[in-house]
Amino acid sequence: MRVVVGIDLGSTTTKAVVLDEDGKIVGQGITNSRSNYEVACAVAREEAITSTRFSLLERARAAHPRGAPMQAHMPELHKAFRLELFLEELNDLRDTMMRELDRSLTQRALRGVLRPAAERILDRMREEAPAQFLGDAPRRSDFFRDLASAAFNAGAEEASRDGSAPFEPLIGLFDRAILQVETRVVKKETEALLRRAAQRLPDAVRGTLGEIVVDGSKEPIEEISFVGTGYGRQTLPFPKSAIRSEILCHGRGAHRRFHGTRTVLDIGGQDTKGIQVDERGVVTSFQMNDRCAAGSGRYLGYIADELGLGLHELGPLALQHKRVLKVNSTCTVFAGAELRERLALGQRREDVLAGLHRSIMLRAMSIIARSGGITDEFTFTGGVCKNPMATAMLRELVAENYGGHITINIDPDSIYMGALGAALFALDDVHEGRPAILPSFVASAAAITPPIDVESLTACATEH
Repeated sequence: MRVVVGIDLGSTTTKAVVLDEDGKIVGQGITNSRSNYEVACAVAREEAITSTRFSLLERARAAHPRGAPMQAHMPELHKAFRLELFLEELNDLRDTMMRELDRSLTQRALRGVLRPAAERILDRMREEAPAQFLGDAPRRSDFFRDLASAAFNAGAEEASRDGSAPFEPLIGLFDRAILQVETRVVKKETEALLRRAAQRLPDAVRGTLGEIVVDGSKEPIEEISFVGTGYGRQTLPFPKSAIRSEILCHGRGAHRRFHGTRTVLDIGGQDTKGIQVDERGVVTSFQMNDRCAAGSGRYLGYIADELGLGLHELGPLALQHKRVLKVNSTCTVFAGAELRERLALGQRREDVLAGLHRSIMLRAMSIIARSGGITDEFTFTGGVCKNPMATAMLRELVAENYGGHITINIDPDSIYMGALGAALFALDDVHEGRPAILPSFVASAAAITPPIDVESLTACATEH
């Protein structure tokens, strides 16, 4: 399969979208952005290519003579695959923590208590992992760090309460290790992971699924063009000719996903943009916030840190509000102080968070108004679109200011709109015959990419 790749490097998350030559989305990937942007791009691209492999598996299933009954089991295979990925990363985390503990001079006196405590927590995380991924378990986060942090923090608190290990040194050990795990580019051994994932499915379907995995693994994935965009585009490991404005990419991606789009709101980690597009998805005007990160995803991240929560937990918690408190400042510098003061006065954190979300969306509405207002249809993109309280407030404010007739498009994949727009520009390059210059991290990844062992897969399939 020949594909093009679009990458959106944001300050908080980095996204990748893969299109085939017909412009169909065949893969998507997302990761936390890191201080090393090349690593972030490489990991997002790797996630998207893995997703593309599942598209090929689905095609192989459709072509298989016994593939029709297997359709119901493909989501189970995907969940089991995600579980195996998590367990791989958990093994990496364990090894890294133990190395950190062995070489740490400051924690030498605590090794005797920290090591067994950390191992107990990690063992429990491994035991509880299947319940987080398999069956009807809701998908709590796209990121290993979020899932691992929540579980390890809970275990560290328990260890502190029962006196087996102090909380702060345990968390410090975890923090040092997770930073290293996140900044390593490790090639996924797709074959082995799929094999282990298939073992978690019912015996009756393993053999057929094994054959489908073999068929879907035979076709190579050839990346023929890349385009990058995003907040960090000036530091993207791309040639300049392969970089496009994030405003153009978000406008085009939103219009591709929702063809009636005329107004786009993009709230990312560091900035907010109001964009107007015409009937072809071409940007006609835009406005964005200044250098201040107020009202952006970074602001929400700061609030989450103040409360000791994961960013993904803020929206659901705010939805539990009983009233929406008026918040005086959306300034990131002063937000923590106001939050602490309100909580000290006894105000419910759910109510304070509801007020913070409303304040953010009011700021976004002001930016949209300066760009030309809202014209039906209206599409919300960027990372904050995954926050349910932010989307609820947006719907309320749009209805208040522009009427209830406006169609508001908020898609589970809206966070990928910038990367989708970049991929569409990459496809333009292919159609117009412009030569592709692949990013440096693609060559680096190729150097560490083991080929898929189809013979081993075939042996696995015939065992069942």
